[in-house]
Amino acid sequence: MALMITDECINCDVCEPECPNEAISLGPEIYQIDPNKCTECVGHFDEPQCVQVCPVACIPVHPEHVEDKDSLWRKFQRLRAAP
Repeated sequence: MALMITDECINCDVCEPECPNEAISLGPEIYQIDPNKCTECVGHFDEPQCVQVCPVACIPVHPEHVEDKDSLWRKFQRLRAAP
């Protein structure tokens, strides 16, 4: 599962530096998560760090990018192997 940031985002800047995969960036209006880089912190932490620090709880699972833990682990391994 990749996560997404909803339009409830207040651009507080706390999520971006917490992402170990650098999947979060500032979009045109709010922060956004690249689903190709988001592993929900699998391989790094037990819980998604962006969700833990978000003060407005605007980071749910992205319904178009549902993945199981094994898929997220494989994505983590691919990202780590990329040059």
